[in-house]
Amino acid sequence: MFEDDDEDDDEYEALYENGHWKWDDTINQLVFERQDDFASQIKTIFAPIEFKDDLDLMEQDIKDVALYTAPNTILTPTVVSILHMSTTDRFIRALILYFQYYLQTADLMAQRMLELESKVRTARSFKMELEMRDNLEDLRLLVAKEYCTIILGGAELRKFHHMGPNKKISSLSKKDALVFESVLRFCLQIVWLALGRQSFNQIELEIHRMFKSQLFNMIEHKMKTDYIARMAPYERFVLLGHCVQEKQKLNMLSPLLNEILCHRPMDFRMFALGTVKLPFSPPRLRFMEEALSMNERLFQKSGVTLGILGMPRSRFDTMLREIKLGSRSPTSSSSFRTKSMSRTSRVSMRKSTLAVGQKLYNDIDIPNKHYDKEWIPEEFPTQTARPSVCNPVQRQRWMARASRLSGRHVVRKNRNIRH
Repeated sequence: MFEDDDEDDDEYEALYENGHWKWDDTINQLVFERQDDFASQIKTIFAPIEFKDDLDLMEQDIKDVALYTAPNTILTPTVVSILHMSTTDRFIRALILYFQYYLQTADLMAQRMLELESKVRTARSFKMELEMRDNLEDLRLLVAKEYCTIILGGAELRKFHHMGPNKKISSLSKKDALVFESVLRFCLQIVWLALGRQSFNQIELEIHRMFKSQLFNMIEHKMKTDYIARMAPYERFVLLGHCVQEKQKLNMLSPLLNEILCHRPMDFRMFALGTVKLPFSPPRLRFMEEALSMNERLFQKSGVTLGILGMPRSRFDTMLREIKLGSRSPTSSSSFRTKSMSRTSRVSMRKSTLAVGQKLYNDIDIPNKHYDKEWIPEEFPTQTARPSVCNPVQRQRWMARASRLSGRHVVRKNRNIRH
């Protein structure tokens, strides 16, 4: 009895239930139009929304996280403007490329120093270490190239020169020092984020040694690690290079400038990478140029590895932490590193460790250099390369935020920017 009533209720439909009213001009009255496929129309309206999770990570994404998490005291319009320039973009990419290969080489040298306890060195060992040393020196040269452009006020950085855009007699040394320290702190944070939040202490020690020399390395003086003295001789040979010049304090140059002034065989076309179009580039220079100026969306297709740049955005959360699926064994750590592996090799604060598990990104494989034939062009190339363009929307947003924090007012040139 009740079952029949339920079936009747299911089939019951009110007179004006599925449909809508509209005015009919021919009869001058309201007419109800029944909608038979109303359910299918609802499915069409509320179709599944597909978010663009397949977009690749860009350098601007890492900048946004670094700017968002930065202390308000160093977030100034000047620093934000410097970080959103094409020269600074190449500078940051050169830093990421150098430190990715530096950490990779430090791990490899730590393993080699451990193996020396039970093995004998051969001529091939010296050849491999010499190749790694040359690679690190060339990558430091790429960083030095962009760094010199910044401190000399070249390209669009002219107005940020320490003597002003017109190069006056007086120097704004105090202001320049504050800007330099702030930009350096941002670059340190960006490099650390780009490399998967790994080895912060080692990156911090090396970046201060590169820009300020070991004598003025404030981080080393504060932490008192004495990591260079505790390196094995072969590690110092590879990781520091042979362009380190020990001078008095007044005549001390940073290791980056020593790389430019160093007397060693080098391909001077590296100074034109990212700024001048070269008619012919060997594989080694082509790899470096792609890492400096190629669009991040083309990294995986071209086989370029630069930290997490160019990787699918769906693998990371909003703060660019890797989203790890599944459970892991209790012995594995979140940094993919194990405990200390050697008594002899102590390269960094993370104590020269071996990698375990699956790496977040692939290792860098730099093509070999060839000095058999020196490239001497008939005339110097004059065609400039297309500079990278920073996101103007994000730049204006961060400029507005920095101006609010500093109590200044910014006149927006782009009125079409949406918040």
